[in-house]
Amino acid sequence: MTNNRAHTVLAGLDGIRTHLEEVYQDLHRHPELGLREHRTAGKVAEALRSFGYEVTEGVGGTGVIGVLENGDGPAVMARADMDALPVREQTGLPYASTATVTAPDGTEQPVMHACGHDMHVTCLLGCARLLAEDRDTWRGTFVALFQPSEENGDGAEAMIADGLTSRAPRPDVVLAQHVLPYPAGYVGTRPGPFLSAADSLRITVHGRGAHGSMPQAAVDPVVMAAMIVVRLQTVVSRELAATTPAVLTVGSIHAGTGPNVIPDSAVIELNVRTYDDATRSHVLDAITRIVRAECEASRSPQEPEIERTTSFPPTVNDEAATRRVAEAFAAHFGDDAHTIDLQTASEDMSEIPGAFGVPFTYWGIGCVDPDRYAEAAREGTLDQDIPVNHSPAFAPLLQPTLDTGVRALTVAALAWLGT
Repeated sequence: MTNNRAHTVLAGLDGIRTHLEEVYQDLHRHPELGLREHRTAGKVAEALRSFGYEVTEGVGGTGVIGVLENGDGPAVMARADMDALPVREQTGLPYASTATVTAPDGTEQPVMHACGHDMHVTCLLGCARLLAEDRDTWRGTFVALFQPSEENGDGAEAMIADGLTSRAPRPDVVLAQHVLPYPAGYVGTRPGPFLSAADSLRITVHGRGAHGSMPQAAVDPVVMAAMIVVRLQTVVSRELAATTPAVLTVGSIHAGTGPNVIPDSAVIELNVRTYDDATRSHVLDAITRIVRAECEASRSPQEPEIERTTSFPPTVNDEAATRRVAEAFAAHFGDDAHTIDLQTASEDMSEIPGAFGVPFTYWGIGCVDPDRYAEAAREGTLDQDIPVNHSPAFAPLLQPTLDTGVRALTVAALAWLGT
């Protein structure tokens, strides 16, 4: 029955496809960084009102909520993120971004939709319009939520702090999706852990500066930092079981100003990816233990400073909600519906259903030319030949990616919305 209703609602896609493609291209040309999505939010709010939604703007800064009540029945919330990245686009698309902003240091900073959030916004607008135009097919309440600043990890939190749970109906389920470097037309669900938690740390270790020719008078923070970096490589390889996925990457070390000066301090920046709270706590505790021990072993004159700079929760899909969506996808998409692998990317979306205390499910859709993907897979060059999210060359194939995203959100929503 759900599949038949989805086909009825989706029959309207042919009539709005060209308009949706124009919306996507416009959003791609005009990317905006987190909490600056004023133009995007204005376009979203204008569209939702034209569809007949009750609209609330400015939630958490630039967030938008659209509510369509259509009789008694379940409430479904679908979320899309809106922000772009400080990346200079190198896709060669006719609608490529040339946008720039002024960075805090006064330099010109390029901006690009390098993660596909423009596709997410367009797909949710398409779903919202189709549901509004065929209200005889379903009953309940549909909530379209457009979130700012996912890339900074503070957009969901900002909406919650600004009264999200009192400004939107409490949903029975929250739905979300993300474009990923799989063949376009692909949809992939996964119950349980799907996206990793991500924690970024800045560690400052303190020494005692001296002339490079007089190391006996110094406590060398460069050596201290080097020993910490080497020892951190053992956390995943020697403290976790081989079947427990985790990543610990040291991405930055800064110390000193010249070759013959031993500095007073060194700064290490690192990132951790884990999939459950127990592993997350173990790895973060191990980092603290190792840093403090190495500083003590090096006779550091001061305790190290360990600061968590960003933090994303793990995305753990509700088993029952994911099963319901997976069954609906299998009925609608057939062989294009898959179980997707664990992903090392991270999201803050789960904070929204967490604030309401409701289940959620989050899935992936492919966005790569299928022929190009298949050729790279045959050659074993997927990592080299297929640009991934955040790459300056990341360019979702417009179709069938857009159609797939609209269909997936609509099919998933109708798995709850009653007759």
